[in-house]
Amino acid sequence: MIMRGWSIGFIFALAAALGGCDTAPPTSQPAEVEEVVAEQPVMGPERHILAFGNSLFAGYRVDPDESYPSRLQAALRARGVNAQVTSAAVSGNTTAAGLERLEFTLDAQEQTPDLAIVELGGNDFLRGLPVAQTRENLSQILEILRERDIPVLLMGMRAPPNLGADYVAAFDGMFGELAQEYDAALVPFWLESIYRRPELFQSDRVHPTAEGIELLVDDTADDVAEALPAPEG
Repeated sequence: MIMRGWSIGFIFALAAALGGCDTAPPTSQPAEVEEVVAEQPVMGPERHILAFGNSLFAGYRVDPDESYPSRLQAALRARGVNAQVTSAAVSGNTTAAGLERLEFTLDAQEQTPDLAIVELGGNDFLRGLPVAQTRENLSQILEILRERDIPVLLMGMRAPPNLGADYVAAFDGMFGELAQEYDAALVPFWLESIYRRPELFQSDRVHPTAEGIELLVDDTADDVAEALPAPEG
C-alpha cells in the first residue's frame, strides 16, 4: 500500500518534527483518562481499553481532554459503551521504546485491559530505522499481548515515498501481515481521514489539531467498538 498525496513539505516537516516529539514532556507511567462525558448513557460492565502509542496518542500540544484517548472514551460512551480508556502514550517512542516499557505498563494496570490499541511505527520511519527491526519489535509487542490474552487493535501507518519503493512496500505491508499473524483487528492507516487536510495539523505538519483528533476519533471509534470482545457472562 503506497501512500499517495504526500507533499515534499510534509515529508521534510516529518523529519523536522522528530526532535519536537522527543522534547515533549513524556508520560513516565500510564495515567487513567478522566471520564469526560459522565452524562452520556452507558450500558453494561466497564470496558477497559489501553491506548498504547506515541505523541499521536499522547495529545502533543493539545489539552489533555482533547487527546485521542480522552475523546475516544467520550465517543464510545456516547455509543452506549461503558468505556474507560487509559492513556499509555509517550511522545517520541519508537517501537523499540514501546516494547521496552510494555510489560511494566501492563503490570501497572489495576485491571487487565479488555483491549489494547497499539499505535507505533511513525518514529521508526522518521529515524530511517530498518523495517525488519520495526516489524520484529511490533511482533514482540503483539506476542506479549497475546500471551496475556489481551485482544489488540493495531493502528497502521504509512511511510512517505521518499524512503524508497522497497521501504514503503515493506513498511506499509507489515501492519496487515502482523494483524493476520496475531489475529489482531486492524485500521490500515489510521490518519486516512485527515492526512490530505493540512489545516487539521499543527504548525509542525505532523501532529493533529484538536479538530483533527476529533475527526480521527469519529473515523475510528466504530473500529474500536467492534474490536472489543463481548463481555463475559
